Amino acid sequence: MNPLQPAPFEPTLDAVHTRLSAVDPDAYARTRNALDGAVTRLSPYLTHGLLSLRDVYSAVNAKQALDAKHKLVFELGWRAYWHHVWAYLGDGIHQSLHCGLLPEHAYQSELPADVLQARTGIPAIDLAVRELYDTGYLHNHARMWLASYLVHLRKVHWHAGAQWMLGHLLDGDLASNHLSWQWVAGTGSSKPYLFNADNVAKYAPAHWHSPGTVIDTSYEVLGQMARSATPHHTPNAQTSNAVGVEQPSLQTTPPGADWCAADSALATDRDVWLLHPWSLGAVPPSTGANVLVIGTGLAECHAQMPWSALRWRFVTQGLQAHTAHLWWGNTTHIARALQAARSVSWQTNPHVDGAMVAAQKFWSIKTNGPVAKPCPQPALFDTVDKHCHSFSEWWGKTRLIGL
Repeated sequence: MNPLQPAPFEPTLDAVHTRLSAVDPDAYARTRNALDGAVTRLSPYLTHGLLSLRDVYSAVNAKQALDAKHKLVFELGWRAYWHHVWAYLGDGIHQSLHCGLLPEHAYQSELPADVLQARTGIPAIDLAVRELYDTGYLHNHARMWLASYLVHLRKVHWHAGAQWMLGHLLDGDLASNHLSWQWVAGTGSSKPYLFNADNVAKYAPAHWHSPGTVIDTSYEVLGQMARSATPHHTPNAQTSNAVGVEQPSLQTTPPGADWCAADSALATDRDVWLLHPWSLGAVPPSTGANVLVIGTGLAECHAQMPWSALRWRFVTQGLQAHTAHLWWGNTTHIARALQAARSVSWQTNPHVDGAMVAAQKFWSIKTNGPVAKPCPQPALFDTVDKHCHSFSEWWGKTRLIGL
């Protein structure tokens, strides 16, 4: 294992508490930009609902009082801001928020094979791809380097890159991922993000350094490359013949036999608590003996978001920690199986909200259908009832809730 890679992520509350207890907010603020810095590595747990932003703040603040302007709080705010934008734009985050450096048609819709196989010959890029495949995680700087290289030097459309990375990341959150790619591409920010070999040398260990490669140049030259429609770094004979890695396949359905079709008999006259891939740690609102916990995978939520086996395993194991019942199917199929339940509750999340609205509509046209009880996750930041087009605008209008 790469020495930069700590222990693998485990989808358990024990693993969450271990990582939370290790967070040093001041070390984070000082060193977070370095690949071997004191980053929290909490993002997979935030994405999949084992933690909330409020949980993180409360746990760290209990050990060391955090000013609202602390860098850690600021970074929690970025995650909340991306969801604020998503709430207003919906599927619009799949489109460029505004024009980038080049027309949309100047970018490719497919990732080059040498990138997918980690054989570009640029250590910073190849190591990032390998780490993404091996662990399902990348330091934020490595994500930005990879995105910038693909968009600005290889002329890959940001959305193609974002969809690819989303499937491999254990913390792949649609809003944070896609809007961050837009920030790098310059379609969601005032200027594109560029990096060079000096930047890599400043923040990464020696084996990531990339002297003598296409990124070993000035920002002025990189800016010219980014504004040219010509790809700048096509593979040569050496990189074409290099031994690469095979990209793990991405699947729209969970592999293995852990999931089954919905069973209506199981839910009859029961109060049902639905867990889903984005609520692995959600506690049922009632712990009575008649509460049935069911893990659900809704096919509509994954049709456009295929995942690696590593991510499917993380989610499946996280659900199995709470229930032996894992249902897979489309919204109508699962809603029909729950028709005879007394009530159905779940923690809301934008990744599943559309599907659950469809389920509620199904129940509403049936007589004696279950009572639907959507439960919001506790928030850390106040809601801003206006679409803010920049983080600074949103940050100036929101506040920490009750803290």
